[in-house]
Amino acid sequence: MKQTFLIHQNSPRLLLFFAGWGMDERPFRHYPLGCDWMICYDYRTLDFSVEELKAYSEIRVSGWSMGVWVASQLATTLATLPVTYRIAINGTTYPVDEQRGISPAIFEGTLHGLDEANLQKFQRRMCGSANAFKRFQEIVPQRSAAELKEELFAIQEGYRTLPRATLRWDAAIIGTSDAIFPPANQQQAWDEQQTTFRQIKAAHYSEELFTNLFTPLSSEEASDGLLPLYHA
Repeated sequence: MKQTFLIHQNSPRLLLFFAGWGMDERPFRHYPLGCDWMICYDYRTLDFSVEELKAYSEIRVSGWSMGVWVASQLATTLATLPVTYRIAINGTTYPVDEQRGISPAIFEGTLHGLDEANLQKFQRRMCGSANAFKRFQEIVPQRSAAELKEELFAIQEGYRTLPRATLRWDAAIIGTSDAIFPPANQQQAWDEQQTTFRQIKAAHYSEELFTNLFTPLSSEEASDGLLPLYHA
C-alpha cells in the first residue's frame, strides 16, 4: 500500500483517506482540506505504517469504494491511533458479494477482461456521465491496466483468505446512482451492521460529493446537509 500526504502542515488533525481500486493521488490533490490529510492506495499489499501518524491528536478515517474494505482490514492497527470518526463512501466491507457488494460474476469479468480499453469503460461507469468522465480524464491516475489487474487480483485473494473485516463504521454514504457498488447492496450491508447511512444522488465517483466532504465549508454552504469532515 502507498501512503502519501496531500497536505502536511503539522496540523494536530488528520484525515486518513483510503481511496478506491485503481487510484493514486491525482484525482484528490485539489481539495483544500482544513487539516493534514493522507491518501492510501495501491492495495497489492495491505502493508500499513503508523509511524508518521502517532503525533496526531485526532484522526478521522474515510474509506471510498474498495478502500472501505481495506480500512476495515486494518481495524486492529487503527485502534492504536486516536481515531474519532469513520465514514464509508460508496463501498462496503463485503467487496465481492452478490447481496452486499459487487457481484462475483461482474468482479471476475472485470478482473479477467481488464485492459486499457476496458479500464476506460469502467471509469466511464464509475463517473456516471460523459461530462464527469471527461473531467476525470484530466486528473486520471497514472497507473497501467496491468498494474491495476495485479491490484484487483490481490483484493480478490485478500477477501477470500483474510479474516472477516471488523472495523466499526460510524456512518456511510450511499450514492443512489452508483453503477459499481449497487446501492441496494450497500444498504443491505449497512443495515446488517446497524450502521447509519445517508443516501445521496451521486455516482460512484462524484466530485461534488468529495467537494462537500473534503473542502472546509460552512454549514450554510454544504449541500444536501453534508458537512465537511474537517473545518478549516
